[in-house]
Amino acid sequence: MSSEGFLKEMQTIGEKFLLKLQKLPKADPVEIVSFCVVLLFIVTVLVLMIIACSCCCYSCCGCDRHPDHRRRKIQVRPTAH
Repeated sequence: MSSEGFLKEMQTIGEKFLLKLQKLPKADPVEIVSFCVVLLFIVTVLVLMIIACSCCCYSCCGCDRHPDHRRRKIQVRPTAH
């Protein structure tokens, strides 16, 4: 998918989302609850992704100024007899 196609798709999704928000005050209670559940799911996934990425970066990039030397790969060489 080209960047123009991706931007067009994102714009279409944004427009649908805004239209849904505009219709929300007149919607049925079931529709309001379902919309909130979907929105909560999306927000939860995004927050968990941010937490996972920040923890991964923090542990393996040495952001804590103390890199974990136990994770360093050590090459094992055969012993000479």
